[in-house]
Amino acid sequence: MKLFWMMFSFLIAQRLIELLIANKNEKWMRNRGAIEFGSEHYGLMVAMHIAFLFSLLLEVHLFKQELQPLWPYLLALFIGLQAIRIWIIQSLGKYWNTKILVIPHAQLVKKGLYQWIRHPNYLIVTFELFTIPFIFQAYLTLILFFVLNQIILSIRIPLEEQVLTQWTDYETEFEKQARFFPIRSKK
Repeated sequence: MKLFWMMFSFLIAQRLIELLIANKNEKWMRNRGAIEFGSEHYGLMVAMHIAFLFSLLLEVHLFKQELQPLWPYLLALFIGLQAIRIWIIQSLGKYWNTKILVIPHAQLVKKGLYQWIRHPNYLIVTFELFTIPFIFQAYLTLILFFVLNQIILSIRIPLEEQVLTQWTDYETEFEKQARFFPIRSKK
């Protein structure tokens, strides 16, 4: 399972690099008065992502899972998701973070996917939590962590929306735009 170890190593390295970026951005934001929200569920989110990697590792090796017959297409999807993830991080620049940090009265970033979709990063993570286990037929991991991610997002997204509405021009910027899709709602 050479592909598994390559992807698994990539995921660990990617997550560690993202944490370094997030820590650097957090320092920059806090120096500009950023306030953190949602710290009570942040640890659960981190634990879920770590548990996802362990679950994937255990299921693939314990049950000696093989590659899904459609794996080349799924791998192409995964690679595409990584390109979008990089675009998302670059779009937010110093405002990108794994925590909910808000600089009061900062101007909302609306470039890249953020000009059309409110939470593209969460959408990409959701697709990843589906695609990665599917490639290796780790269906228990897929179902468990897809559900856990939705539970965490059902807490995180409303909080993030509330905080952004309270502390930035978020509501004004998105008042006529749907939550996840580039469709203008009629108000």
